[in-house]
Amino acid sequence: MLLCLTASHKNASFDLLEKLSVDSAVVTSALSDGIDFVSGAVVVATCNRFEAYLDIDEPLTAAQAVAVEAATAAVSAATGVEQDELRGSVDVVSGDRVAEHLFAVSSGLESVVVGEGEIAGQVRRSLEEARRLGTTSSELERLFQRASQTSRGIKNRTGLGSAGRSIVRLALDLAASRVTDWRAARVLLIGTGSYARATVAALRDRGVVDIAVHSPSGRAEGFAARRSLRPIHGDDLALEAVSSDIVITCTTAQEPVLDAALLAAGRLQGFSRERQLVIDLGLPRNVAADVTSVTGVELLDLETISLHAPLEVLDASQHARALVDKAVRKFSDVADEKSLTPAVVALRSHVFDALDAEIERARSRGDEDGRTEQALRHLAGVLLHTPSVRARDYARAGAQEAYLTGLEALFGIKVLAEPASIAHPDTGAATA
Repeated sequence: MLLCLTASHKNASFDLLEKLSVDSAVVTSALSDGIDFVSGAVVVATCNRFEAYLDIDEPLTAAQAVAVEAATAAVSAATGVEQDELRGSVDVVSGDRVAEHLFAVSSGLESVVVGEGEIAGQVRRSLEEARRLGTTSSELERLFQRASQTSRGIKNRTGLGSAGRSIVRLALDLAASRVTDWRAARVLLIGTGSYARATVAALRDRGVVDIAVHSPSGRAEGFAARRSLRPIHGDDLALEAVSSDIVITCTTAQEPVLDAALLAAGRLQGFSRERQLVIDLGLPRNVAADVTSVTGVELLDLETISLHAPLEVLDASQHARALVDKAVRKFSDVADEKSLTPAVVALRSHVFDALDAEIERARSRGDEDGRTEQALRHLAGVLLHTPSVRARDYARAGAQEAYLTGLEALFGIKVLAEPASIAHPDTGAATA
């Protein structure tokens, strides 16, 4: 059974999201290694979202409740967030709704800025990290690969993402009222990851020429050389920070990379801007809240940015939702068909066992004509064709139990339904 625990800008505070985003690898391992009935785990952690996707066995009748409680405890232990806080802020998605949810997330339909492009790459990298950790399963692989295919299809077939919609560009839209001339603006970028690359592109689209970059992890030189930027080393960071009109942070650092003390140290070197805007795109926060105590400094963080997110582009998002629904049906059809595979295998074994016994009896009576055996095997294949096709039809219609009942009534073959075919509640609060 697939299960997803999700916290995002829609149902959780940014303080909670910040705590949950500390180390996704640790959380992934805790979920996979710490719970006996979890056969796979992938964690998606972004600036506005924390989601744990689980492939679980069903050890008990109340499998979902047991799994949610165990997963909540594992996340709590890995992040230090109290279980009660998680229960009140995390939503649970299960069954077919997991595919629907992830496909919508990876396509940007659940983002602060609908259609933003970064999320597809973040989802893809989450799967890659799970592979590195050895925590994926065949069903999670299929789920995430289909999600990537769906997001690419939506990008190519709808208007979403066509204008480079992203949290980065929204932040710059909000900053526009504070910038007289983008071409004359001096910008310091702290970070060299995917958000930093998107930020450079967005700044240049606005005409910004003077962009410097600093990397807490020491990657500024290479990043700057490839993009014709100015690399800033640690000793020069304070002066560059106070010399810039705009400072944009987007690192994965666990501690703030910019605070009031750094700005004060820069101003002691004899330079400061009358007005300065700091944009914090990091989660955990890259900028300490005390920067606003420095005269002339204004802070624009993710929480503030999300409050100004534009309404959905209706036509494009409706088309995208339709494509998601189609992809979910296809994903579900494959899962449903697989749910009756043991029954079809059992029926084939039953028929071919009887066939082999009959062929042996014929041989014992002196019938060594190979044409008889060939004819019998052909007949068996013909007879099995219709039940195999009907198995797919019944599975897609959600009538697995009817098929299994008929199989037992006609042939005495008893096969338990696969867990994937059992109906589960779609969503609910993360309570036991």
